[in-house]
Amino acid sequence: MTALTEFERLEAMGLWRPERDAQRRDVLVTLGDATLAIYTPDERALAHWSLPAIERLNPGERPALFSPGAEAGETLEIDDDLMIDAIGKVHRAVRRTRPRRGFVRNAVMVAALVGLGLLGVFWLPGALIRQATTVAPPAVRADTGARLLDQVARLTGPPCRNPNAGQALDALNRRLIGSARGQIVVVREDIDTALALPGGIVVLGYSAIEDHDGPGPAAAQVLVALERAEMLDPIARLLQASGPWSAIRLMTTGEVSDEDLRAYADRLVANPPPRVPAPRVIERFAEAALGAEAYTSARGVAGDTALPAPRTTERAILSDGQWVALQSICSPS
Repeated sequence: MTALTEFERLEAMGLWRPERDAQRRDVLVTLGDATLAIYTPDERALAHWSLPAIERLNPGERPALFSPGAEAGETLEIDDDLMIDAIGKVHRAVRRTRPRRGFVRNAVMVAALVGLGLLGVFWLPGALIRQATTVAPPAVRADTGARLLDQVARLTGPPCRNPNAGQALDALNRRLIGSARGQIVVVREDIDTALALPGGIVVLGYSAIEDHDGPGPAAAQVLVALERAEMLDPIARLLQASGPWSAIRLMTTGEVSDEDLRAYADRLVANPPPRVPAPRVIERFAEAALGAEAYTSARGVAGDTALPAPRTTERAILSDGQWVALQSICSPS
């Protein structure tokens, strides 16, 4: 997309307010493939916004005021004309990749419905879901993951973002996810185990950090969630829960409906995730060189109380200082 390449890696300073009553703070703003990333001046990640969902709160005024959604309390104030114009242009370009509402969109939907009616006997729902999963591009996955995270946050509370824990969370990301696309998001309310969302997002409950003496249990939850995502793509899992019509919508409009995301978030948080076979957990943990603490925790997370710890050289997950800092992630700023 021309608009995306023209403004690739554009950066500017801004004023970010994480909540309605919070104090504004200086931040660095960067445009990515399908997200707007917000960092501290020393480049510690604070937030990622989905570009198609961004709302301009004061059109035509300067400085510009943006939010990640119509009902979000989070805001970003930018005074840089080039960045303001770039956000507008890239936002419009990303939204144009979705078919416009109206005759063309309705015609496509009608044709899809008729085709499904004629070929329903031969084209099973599973084939639809596999096709939708295969063709979903990274930008759609990132957008779907960000929107699903908003729905999960409805039940768990918003992501914890104490700036004192930012570097420690970045270190945990590097240690467990590495250079792959993805991020760990910590939420305050307890969830049974970490959840893998589309776009590489892993949602981790704060209790995995707060209730333990070290990072092993948190690391175990994250790695099991990543292995669960390897077993079945999070997009496919979402479409399986939502049904073939959701797969058709994703292929024809580039998005899953808010209603389907809301229902899936309710189901995802309320129900325990599927079990991960012990051999896959052992292999994943061996590659990450985790210690005995993580394996002990993983027996419950993976659903296998007989999970053995393989012989492997242990590497520290976080330093003591990083672990102490990470424990403050849900504390008031």
